[in-house]
Amino acid sequence: MTHVYDAVVIAGGAARRLGGADKPALTVGGRTLLDRVLDACADAARTVVVGPRRPTARPVDWVREDPPGGGPLAALDAGLRRTGSGTVLVLSADLPFLTPATVRALLNAVHGTDGTHGTHGIHHGTAPGPDVPDVPDGAIVVDDGRAQPLLGAYRAESLRRELALLTAEHGRPANLPLRLLTDELVLRRIAPAGPEEARDCDTWEELASARSRIREHGRVLNEWMTAAKAELDLDLDVDTAALLDLARDAAHGVARPAAPLTTFLVGYAAARAGGSPEDVAEAARKAAELARRWAAEAAGAAEAEGTGKAGGSGESRGGEGTDAG
Repeated sequence: MTHVYDAVVIAGGAARRLGGADKPALTVGGRTLLDRVLDACADAARTVVVGPRRPTARPVDWVREDPPGGGPLAALDAGLRRTGSGTVLVLSADLPFLTPATVRALLNAVHGTDGTHGTHGIHHGTAPGPDVPDVPDGAIVVDDGRAQPLLGAYRAESLRRELALLTAEHGRPANLPLRLLTDELVLRRIAPAGPEEARDCDTWEELASARSRIREHGRVLNEWMTAAKAELDLDLDVDTAALLDLARDAAHGVARPAAPLTTFLVGYAAARAGGSPEDVAEAARKAAELARRWAAEAAGAAEAEGTGKAGGSGESRGGEGTDAG
């Protein structure tokens, strides 16, 4: 089910454990941490990034917390003021492995469309509550026993209510701990869609580990394709397996340099045809069929060579005059 929501991405903070580096601008797999998080919520009706302006791969609304560096609660307050949807996704900007799957799971949990019913999995603040409503104030990810309020989806009305109460009590939300708000909310707790989606990068060691992980076998190709499409400003679903099969057939059936050249020609032909996924698939199909015909023809020629036949014509390779004596 599709849910309408706005996204607030918290991209400020001093990053003290990184020596004051601009953490959201650090790269993993050639893309900034901020851009990787923005990819996970690309279908948000509005995306508000709270922090200093930086280049991003897609347009976002920018706002600063008051005062700058005033902490996550102040950042949430500033971002929430720019939203209009009834549901708000709240994310930190240092989640390199976050995907839309976890975002969807959070939204489904808030709206009760995740297959759970009643109060199952719902906590009031940080401790279970005996009398909680069926409809929660939000949903957060809990990974390895660690609750992550900056990886959650919330009802905007609930956030505004608690922020108003905190402001009335403390004057403004700057430099207040985020738990003062979340402890007052009824939250459904869910696991991330994948084992690393809640993994953040707070230290240089964690950043180095993330950079190493994306280069592992089974992950590196998808990471590279995503980065390349972003760099080339391409919004296209690519059937990687089909293109790899085509490259293999061209390399084995024709010559190794034929693989990159053929995939280039497929891309060019697809672009001329309109650039849709269907155009790519059709161009790849035609090229793959040509590669198969080429390989079959080469195999036939090799077989004929081995049996002393020229092209299977039935003529002797020596022609007339093969008898020496």
